[in-house]
Amino acid sequence: MPLLAILVLAAGTYAFRLAGPALHGRLEIPEGLRRLLATATAVLLVALVASAALTEDRGFAGWSRPAGVLVAGALALRRAPFPVIVLAAAATTALLRLCGVP
Repeated sequence: MPLLAILVLAAGTYAFRLAGPALHGRLEIPEGLRRLLATATAVLLVALVASAALTEDRGFAGWSRPAGVLVAGALALRRAPFPVIVLAAAATTALLRLCGVP
C-alpha cells in the first residue's frame, strides 16, 4: 500500500475519533436512525463472523471451525468470561480436527 494511502487512512481515522467528543452535544441523531445504526452494526458483525467461520481460500472451511464458533456463541450468550470462550472454541475446533473432521 502506498505511503500516501496509509497517511490518508490514518488522518481519516483520527478525524473520526475526534468527531465523537467534538460533536457530542451539538448533533442530535433521530431515534429511527439510532435503531437503524444499531441494526446495521449487528448485521455487519454477523456477516464478518460468518465469512471468517465458513470460508477459507475461497471455499468451505470445513465443519470444525463453525462448530468452534457455535460453541463460542453459546458461551457468550451465557455470559462466560472471555478467556473461557476463546479456550472452549479453540479446544472444540482442535478436538474435532484431531478426530478427523475437516
